Amino acid sequence: MRPGQRLALALAALGPTFIKFGQALSTRADLLGENVAADLSELQDRLPPFPAAQARAAIENDFGAPLNTLYSSFNDVPVAAASIAQVHFATTTEGREVAVKVLRPDIRAAFARDVEFLFWIAGLAERYAPKLRRLRPLEGVEAFAATTRMEMDLRFEAAAAQEMAENFAGDPMFKVPTVDWQRTAEHVLTLERVSGTRVDDPAAVVAAGLDPVAVVKTAGEAFFKMVFRHGFFHADMHPGNLFVTNTGVIIAMDFGIMGRVDPATQKTLGEMLLGFLTRDYIRVARVHIEAGFVPARHAVEDFAQACRSIAEPILGKAISEISIARLLGQLFQITETFEMQAQPQLLLLQKSMLLAEGVGRKLAPGVNMWELTRPLIEQWMRERFGPEGKIADVVSGTINSLEKLPRIIDRVDAVTADLARDGLKLHPETARALRGEALDGRTRYRWLLWAPWLAAALLLAALVLR
Repeated sequence: MRPGQRLALALAALGPTFIKFGQALSTRADLLGENVAADLSELQDRLPPFPAAQARAAIENDFGAPLNTLYSSFNDVPVAAASIAQVHFATTTEGREVAVKVLRPDIRAAFARDVEFLFWIAGLAERYAPKLRRLRPLEGVEAFAATTRMEMDLRFEAAAAQEMAENFAGDPMFKVPTVDWQRTAEHVLTLERVSGTRVDDPAAVVAAGLDPVAVVKTAGEAFFKMVFRHGFFHADMHPGNLFVTNTGVIIAMDFGIMGRVDPATQKTLGEMLLGFLTRDYIRVARVHIEAGFVPARHAVEDFAQACRSIAEPILGKAISEISIARLLGQLFQITETFEMQAQPQLLLLQKSMLLAEGVGRKLAPGVNMWELTRPLIEQWMRERFGPEGKIADVVSGTINSLEKLPRIIDRVDAVTADLARDGLKLHPETARALRGEALDGRTRYRWLLWAPWLAAALLLAALVLR
């Protein structure tokens, strides 16, 4: 067999965790070569299936009812088989065509073994390889374990699919299949049946009358919206989970692994992105240090110089002209020099960006996905970092502070009561100040009555500047 085939078989034999690793590698033809990447792509949705009898038994066990009371027809030959589950086409008793996803038998036990092994390896790394501690291997494995625990319950996947569908409700270029909640349970997920062309098949995409570059642009814009507008993104965007219709609409599948980005992280990432796009490396360095990614003892100017060495070979070039292997090697050396801490909360995002880039590379090798989405990025930055965005930050901060005041007041009252109970006496003016009373005896916290007017004024200013 070819080396890629042997590697695929070895990863499949090692278990579901290693299969997922192979799925990620399958999008990196630049690192492994086209032949190996093509062989590893078999791990995406063409693994050996488990018997249909077991799938039928799992469905009936979850619903406590015969299968024919749920589906009028059920195709025993799966259309896809992956590391976690396999998918069968079926027709509901109401006549709707659906896709039924069924968990593999004993998949929880298999993942538990893999996670236990990964924790053991991470523990050894932290104990005997001090240089690797900044990568936080144990926290990384814990993040992986948390996502896989949720992936083992298909009700969570159904909820994620519905949330993403609601996020893209007004977007005609991105579709999420509708969940059939009446036929969804812990081990079974029933979705609307959809059809399209795999995004990693350039010949089929062209044969469907589509422009591969336009498809890459649509996929890149969808990913950007997930991360920076919704804060909720698909974290397993390998080619087996992405399809495109004849009208250019991207269809996403498999919502078992999802990621979230909170507003603070969105802002940090946006600041970094803006700094790189404008080649303001001092700004990039300051954002890294302020966010705690790089220890503050390092000079901003030194880290800015390191950032320049990473970014300049990338900006303005097509992906096909970039050596990803060389770039990753430089990045590792630089982060080690500056003791940059790995951010477990960003591991899924980093992985997803690599997968999305890999999909774009395979479909349109001569273009840069992130350059295609630049207008969307610039619009978001104007909204987020322009005058309106800054006022919105002030309003949000004011509201958050006001929400905390009642708790602060209660704490002050409790402290003064404790002091009085212990027989300690305070100066009258100090006591009044602690209780929030003005020195002239006016009503406590009367100044808070101005808060709604302040918020209204800030919102009005935002509308005027808009």
